[in-house]
Amino acid sequence: MSTLLRILSAIAIAVRAVARNKLRAALTILGITIGVAAVVTVTALAAGARSSINDQISNLGSNALIVFPRSARASGVRTLLSGSRLSELDADALVRESTSIKAATPFLRASGTVIFEGQNAKASIIGTRTSYFEIRNWKLQRGEAWNGTSEALGEKVVVIGSETASELFGSSDPIGRTVRIGRHPYRVLGVLEEKGPSPFGQSQDEIVLMPMATIRSHILVGRRGDTHAILMSAASEEVTERAKKQAEAILRDRHHIGENDEDDFMVRSQSEFRQMQDAIFGALSALLIGIATVSLVVGGIGVMNIMLVSVTERTREIGIRMAIGAREMDILVQFLMEALALATLGGIVGSTLGYGMILGFGAALDWPMKLEPMSLVVALGVSTTIGLVFGFFPARRAARMDPVLALGRE
Repeated sequence: MSTLLRILSAIAIAVRAVARNKLRAALTILGITIGVAAVVTVTALAAGARSSINDQISNLGSNALIVFPRSARASGVRTLLSGSRLSELDADALVRESTSIKAATPFLRASGTVIFEGQNAKASIIGTRTSYFEIRNWKLQRGEAWNGTSEALGEKVVVIGSETASELFGSSDPIGRTVRIGRHPYRVLGVLEEKGPSPFGQSQDEIVLMPMATIRSHILVGRRGDTHAILMSAASEEVTERAKKQAEAILRDRHHIGENDEDDFMVRSQSEFRQMQDAIFGALSALLIGIATVSLVVGGIGVMNIMLVSVTERTREIGIRMAIGAREMDILVQFLMEALALATLGGIVGSTLGYGMILGFGAALDWPMKLEPMSLVVALGVSTTIGLVFGFFPARRAARMDPVLALGRE
């Protein structure tokens, strides 16, 4: 009980000492306040950004995998392909020969200007099959997609993104209207639901979708059957990795790639995109938290400096306390509690400031940011530890004073 009373007494003395010098205490805790606020805010920013990017990756589709072409190395020589070696037949084979791939659709991509009367809009132009909508989990806000006949005949029909529709038609209904891309007119069949940005920073709502035969006949000139990439959907999330391996084996066989030769394609899954994004955000978060921690250390040095000044100013007080029976441990605990009070107060103010910054950034960036309990505990724990570490040297110096010399100090 006596130990508890001694600690409570030390806390009371420390609080009174801090209260006597409000301006000095405020300036002392400023560094810790900034450091804690920075740590809390950066952690929340990183978590919000990671959550936002993961949502965008999920928007790529249901258990989606993408096959891209690339240059290959054969017999030690890297060959640059004059065109894509992926084809529509490859997409058909992936579904036919695999047990884990539910659907696959080839697509061609281009960019261009879509025109309607006096309005125009920049958009990504995708030529694909109707299965693209299923794989991408892309629903129609209004209208409908093209049918098999339109796909086979290469009719000039399109489905447009919500942002493209807004730029061209405003509040008017675009269904049945005719837009122009280049020299050719296209009839609008449907408008897609809003998707937002992709993980690569591009808007998924500034888009025009049309049949493969249509884009090949009127926008892109290339070999019949070639495709820029193939979008696939695994049968379930559990078999995504197996679907990737089966796709690689099927394409290696179809492209006659030797055992020791590199693939002329690459298969990427949603989980790999997430891993890459997590690695990037992890490194960035560590860097920013490291910078914020410097502020905490600077704040700790400020606490130690002020505590040394306080010990010097209160030398006679220390001598009097020792003369009336205060032990070395009592003096040590008194000044240690004072340093701890400064650091803890800085941590509390910094956490409050950080919470305000999180609300502000969340509203401005439209990210799902929130104050993580763990980051708050870590920030307060670090600030408290800094108070103990940087307050120990001044406290020990005060505790080891010679009471006779201390009483003689003016």
